[in-house]
Amino acid sequence: MCLAVPGKILSIEENDPLRRTGRVDFSGITKQANLAYVPEAKVGDYVIVHVGFAISRLDEAEALRVFDYLKEMNELGELTPNEERRVTPS
Repeated sequence: MCLAVPGKILSIEENDPLRRTGRVDFSGITKQANLAYVPEAKVGDYVIVHVGFAISRLDEAEALRVFDYLKEMNELGELTPNEERRVTPS
């Protein structure tokens, strides 16, 4: 299953609109994301990221609500550091 996950922009690199990238925090895990599709996004904004591309902005309350749902569904394993990952018995 593919998910688009919310994250908070920590920093932005490159001013060229097509090469604009940023460090995005996904509940404690930081990854690079392409920001070309969200030229209005700035540091501190929450964005939805799918396969390495930020595809839209959203407000903080909605981002936190999505993280709560993902935790309930146990779908944050990919974003959780290995030492904190929970294994669910099958």
